[in-house]
Amino acid sequence: MFKWYQLSGYSLRQRIFLSMILLTIFSSILISLVSVYHFRYEAREYHEERLSRKENSIKQHIEYILKNTPHKLTEENTFKIFRNKIFELSDIHGLEVNFFNLKGRLILSSNPYYYTNNKTIQLRKETLNKLTSSSKQRILFVRINEDKQNIISSYSFIKNNNFKNFAILNIPYVESNDFYNEEVQKFLERYLQVYVLMLIISIYFSFALSKTITKSLTQISEKLEITQLNQRNEKLTLQPGDQEINALINAYNTMVDKLEESAQKLAQNEREHAWREMAKQVAHEIKNPLTPMKLTVQSFQRRFNPEDPAIIQKLNDYSETLIQQIDTMTAVASAFSNFASMPAQENESLNMVKVAKIALEIFNEEYIQFIANDQEIIIHFDKTQLVRIVTNLVKNAIQAIPKEQENKIVQVILEKNNDKVKLFVVDNGVGIEEEKKLLIFEPKFTTKTSGMGLGLAIIKNIVENYDGIITFESELGKGSTFCVELPIK
Repeated sequence: MFKWYQLSGYSLRQRIFLSMILLTIFSSILISLVSVYHFRYEAREYHEERLSRKENSIKQHIEYILKNTPHKLTEENTFKIFRNKIFELSDIHGLEVNFFNLKGRLILSSNPYYYTNNKTIQLRKETLNKLTSSSKQRILFVRINEDKQNIISSYSFIKNNNFKNFAILNIPYVESNDFYNEEVQKFLERYLQVYVLMLIISIYFSFALSKTITKSLTQISEKLEITQLNQRNEKLTLQPGDQEINALINAYNTMVDKLEESAQKLAQNEREHAWREMAKQVAHEIKNPLTPMKLTVQSFQRRFNPEDPAIIQKLNDYSETLIQQIDTMTAVASAFSNFASMPAQENESLNMVKVAKIALEIFNEEYIQFIANDQEIIIHFDKTQLVRIVTNLVKNAIQAIPKEQENKIVQVILEKNNDKVKLFVVDNGVGIEEEKKLLIFEPKFTTKTSGMGLGLAIIKNIVENYDGIITFESELGKGSTFCVELPIK
């Protein structure tokens, strides 16, 4: 209902200023309209009172005529009684005078127009009925003539000595509004001068008041903008005399106290949470390579053949694979023992294709496929963390495929595209349910019966630290595709 007054898009200071100006303008217009209406009402009252006075004077004059007439006071003698007096009445009182019989037919008039046109003037039945039913036996009608002037017509009965009605007196009165119009014009001119002065004063006070009101709010707003959880925030000083603003300042100061208390509790909780998460991550990262390392050793033990001419090369490959995983566990264990976070980045230029192949050596699954569109993709990355990304994603893909499933597929695809490289890990496993997709990168999320559920969260953190992104697509019952996109630096 008041949407027009909301002044959306303006600041609070502008809205206060414009509201006060609009209120002043609206009040001034309302006062002028009321004043003009009052002038018009007074003018109408004046004319009606003047007509009433004139009418009483004419009636007194008529009574004098009736007392001195030799004719009997009957309806039939009305013409005879006033024939020689009608113009005298009109001239003395300065008004038109008309006489009608009780049936509403014009008998006599001081207006020559009715005689020159030979017209028969008859009052309307509505006028006669209203006059007859009026308790005062007097009615007024207002009409507008051809010159657009208001004509007030008075109708009343003339009584004889027996107080019986024998004629109807009609006095048309023309309202002269020249004086009224002149007074209204003078008033509006004077009012306009006062209004301009009021508008100037209201503009000044509106500007000053809006500035005063919003000054404290601006200070509070500026303080709120720089309020932070990890620093000490200054309190505001109370303003004398501003109860409403002081209530807001008190609320802000209370918020600062609570914020500081909450910051301390949050810092303590974060420290405790960090230790817990560190312990879980270390356990997860150490446990991840143990199983494939054990399987690798067992496989080597079963397939070991001293007479194999390639035994030295195979031994070197197995050794390099095991040493790489041992180095990863050593780095994690060292970080934990030194009360630090996960191993810091040790960036180097490396061939991502070669590192990915080495990372896949720990897996014995024959259905794992590796595809790369280039033999050499050089990136600036931490080798240990890159191995961790590949092994975690491949391990998750293997575990997502049921053991009893036939035609198992796990594909590791590397694609170089301009200044970016994409690592895809595709499986045809069970897929991920829709309600679990939003939680996929949350710590502790897992669809497996084993593991801590931190692998994907750690991978996401590593990827984002290198300004990369990790996404996935999954269809229940058909498998999943994880994509790691990294910039080539």
